Amino acid sequence: MLEIDQLQSRLEKTGLTDKESIVYSALLEQGGAYPSKIAESTKLNRSTVYKILLDLSVKGLISEIQKKGKLFYQVENPEKLTRYLKDKVSIANDHLEKANKLIPEIEGLYSLFADKPKVSYFEGQENVMQIYADHLNVKKPYEMVAWANTTYLSGLLKSDFFLHYRKTKEKLGVTTRGIVPDTSYDKDFVKNTYINIGISEKYWPAMKYIPHSDFSFEGEITIYGDDKVSIVNLNKNHFTGTIIQDKTIHNMMRMIFELSWKGADSYK
Repeated sequence: MLEIDQLQSRLEKTGLTDKESIVYSALLEQGGAYPSKIAESTKLNRSTVYKILLDLSVKGLISEIQKKGKLFYQVENPEKLTRYLKDKVSIANDHLEKANKLIPEIEGLYSLFADKPKVSYFEGQENVMQIYADHLNVKKPYEMVAWANTTYLSGLLKSDFFLHYRKTKEKLGVTTRGIVPDTSYDKDFVKNTYINIGISEKYWPAMKYIPHSDFSFEGEITIYGDDKVSIVNLNKNHFTGTIIQDKTIHNMMRMIFELSWKGADSYK
């Protein structure tokens, strides 16, 4: 005979929530019960039990009757569970059919705006790291260029990911130029992160330095691939970032970088 804890686990696999499975199993085990008894046996608070009983009643899986002037709940014929799930499948198929009919119209509207920039927003350390993963999502070699404060960058990228990032760039043939503040950390960035890890010197970033006193930014702007720009706030209290995918914006930012690259020489 199926144990109650096994029954709960298997009920969850049919689509019931964990708490619905617990209450349903308790009713089955007790042959029916008052809400107070269910709350006691399941260790769920009474308001939660009432809500779950209502949900299971609406689904047709349990029924309520008056017993001694109080509501008493019991499990309906188990076949009702199969019927309930078949109804869900039927409704899902109906939604799918309607969606398939609607797609051509949506695609028609979407095509009107196909050339607009695609913007993706990320928040939190794990999510913002996806931006750096996207830097590697390319099919051919390219030159990455960026304005960055590497002091703050080290607070975002986990060491194992950053090692993977650097080695993958070499594997993909991605070269890098960067404009960074002239802090001691930034000046030693290449020496501390690229030497002695087996990466060819060709793939070490070429750096130019600008006065930190004048340009004390806490972020990074990276121009990469054929048509993307990423902007990241590297403040550890609020890691956020954006990817803009647009060829025109990419090319314009690239031109601004080249102006910055030439202008950086005036600070030597």
